[in-house]
Amino acid sequence: MTTIAPITPADLDEWLPLWNGYLTFYEAALDAEITAATFERLVDPASGIHGAFARDDDGTAIGVVHWLTHPATWTTTDYCYLEDLFVAPDARGTGAGRLLIEHVRDWAEEHGSAKVYWLTAESNATARALYDRVASHSGMIQYQIKTA
Repeated sequence: MTTIAPITPADLDEWLPLWNGYLTFYEAALDAEITAATFERLVDPASGIHGAFARDDDGTAIGVVHWLTHPATWTTTDYCYLEDLFVAPDARGTGAGRLLIEHVRDWAEEHGSAKVYWLTAESNATARALYDRVASHSGMIQYQIKTA
């Protein structure tokens, strides 16, 4: 049975392969210092960035999720942004992704967030099939401007 557990400072060696798998999937490369800072923020309760693992029956981390909240102009409460979600290729189809999303949704509800939202690549058909089952597509299109 898959379980969900928070990421702790002792989990770097389990987190790193999943993080690198996520970056590889999105054909992204980050400096080692950004990866180190990301992990430090995930395990610092004061940072506002949260993380959890999906663990299989043996306790092995097979998926990871990161999220944060932010104020919003369309509500008096926060929104919860699910920033990163990754399940190891050999664990896809086990329900781990759905459980990670449910974990964030439950956390957001418990902490008073008005909604949970996330982005994915338009071409990410496998994940989008799950997302279409657990959430509503907003119809919005993302634009971005790099500043540095």
